[in-house]
Amino acid sequence: MPSFISHDGTEIAYRRLGAGQPLIVAPGGPGRASEYLGDLGGLDARRELIVFDNRGTGASQVPADPATYRVDHLIKDVEALREHLGLDVIDLLGHSAGGGIGQLYAATYPERLRKLVLAAPSLAASGLDSHLDGATVIAERAHEPWYAEATAAFAAVNAARDWDESERHRYGMAPLIYGRWDAVARAHAAADPAQRSKDGTLGMYKGLEVDAAALAAKYAVLPAPVLLIGGELDIWPTRFAAAEAIKLFRDGELVLLPGAGHYPWLEAPEAFVAAVDAFLSR
Repeated sequence: MPSFISHDGTEIAYRRLGAGQPLIVAPGGPGRASEYLGDLGGLDARRELIVFDNRGTGASQVPADPATYRVDHLIKDVEALREHLGLDVIDLLGHSAGGGIGQLYAATYPERLRKLVLAAPSLAASGLDSHLDGATVIAERAHEPWYAEATAAFAAVNAARDWDESERHRYGMAPLIYGRWDAVARAHAAADPAQRSKDGTLGMYKGLEVDAAALAAKYAVLPAPVLLIGGELDIWPTRFAAAEAIKLFRDGELVLLPGAGHYPWLEAPEAFVAAVDAFLSR
């Protein structure tokens, strides 16, 4: 894998997939290696995807300073990648916790951003509740055969006192995160533990102080258009949270894919690719 040296000397690895106009892709998890993104449902047929591993995950180096796992530090890796690639401005896609990277990058480096795609983004970095009306969305899945077991696991994860306890129940709650709990979803969820960095996960928001009003003021004047694309069945962010979040941006568009959850390119690949490509092409 190619790599670059970031602002503090940490080596960051990345993959280049496909051809066309470059799209930098920030993974989420938090703390999950970018392998889980695949080719984003075939988006690499329309764009060159430049997909990096967040520091301490995948093939990227563990940083000397664990404080730099935090999301407001990770945006400096995106900026270093932009410089490494020699791009004056970038298109950026952030998924899940990587959406938080995208939000803070937009607030910090607005002049370097052409367009921003927030794919099923966490909203924590902007001080918003990603799980807004989550009980409503979860209740809509009550007819599913896995519902009782998954909701019990979800409650156990939320009540967990430490990493190990949380990890014991993560797979059990996974059906709630996917729009369909089929073989593809099960394999994708089963790969999670081997792809996840404990330090990267726990460090993403550790000590983060969010000035939500100041960020909202920056989003309100952001020159770059923003697409928030997610699944109607997602619980982070719920469709209710997504509808509130997109209002913060001066030029924002919301696309919710029916039947999809937190990984919309797995469950609605054609619709996901079409919506992202159309947005970036305008």
